[in-house]
Amino acid sequence: MLVAAAVCPCPPLLVPEVAAGAAPELDPLRAACLDAVAVLAAARPDRLVVAGPAPEDGAGGYPAGARGSFRGFGVALDVRLGRGDAGDGTDGRTLPLSLTVAAWLLERTGWSAAPVTGLGVAESLAPADCLAAGRELAARDERVALLVMGDGSARRTVKAPGYLDERAEGFDAASAAALGSADTAALAALDPATARELQAVGRPAWQVLAGAAEGAGLSGRLLHEEAPYGVGYHVAVWS
Repeated sequence: MLVAAAVCPCPPLLVPEVAAGAAPELDPLRAACLDAVAVLAAARPDRLVVAGPAPEDGAGGYPAGARGSFRGFGVALDVRLGRGDAGDGTDGRTLPLSLTVAAWLLERTGWSAAPVTGLGVAESLAPADCLAAGRELAARDERVALLVMGDGSARRTVKAPGYLDERAEGFDAASAAALGSADTAALAALDPATARELQAVGRPAWQVLAGAAEGAGLSGRLLHEEAPYGVGYHVAVWS
């Protein structure tokens, strides 16, 4: 069963080496993410599953020790997902960006509370399939924790990556409210077409969380919400 969850955004700018001179601007966001991971550790799970959006070729499971890199952003920084040797378990795949950011976050916190595995959630995955994947995750171990990575809309301002869409602020407000109150029904009801139009890549991973949390009786708390650079970032914990 699911005993705790943390929701964090997954921009590469969360990593100070990537953000460079802009790094201090995101210090409050980083601090909130570290606090969220601490809630997971306090729950003493048997396993931590990191779930985040991925392109079609990056979807699926990743074992402990799977590797990711920020070299594509001009930074000589490599990370591993938890402890262990992935061996041939990744079929030669590296972690998708969302799980790479999560791996960095776990390394930053010195995570050692439980074994870690990853799940890349295809950005096109239908809500029903996301919910089913979450239910399956929650049934694997007696005490499962989830670290769920994903951004809100990237269309909050005219300078945002996707330019301004007037619907973006309302979508992010509704998403933040659902994440902050552990409202699984509201998350399950997020429309994938609208999320895609608003470039809200967190939608599928949030719906995996909704499926995993069904019947778990968890309460939620929103730790941080902002939209720097026109992208919605939410940090929440469920326990």
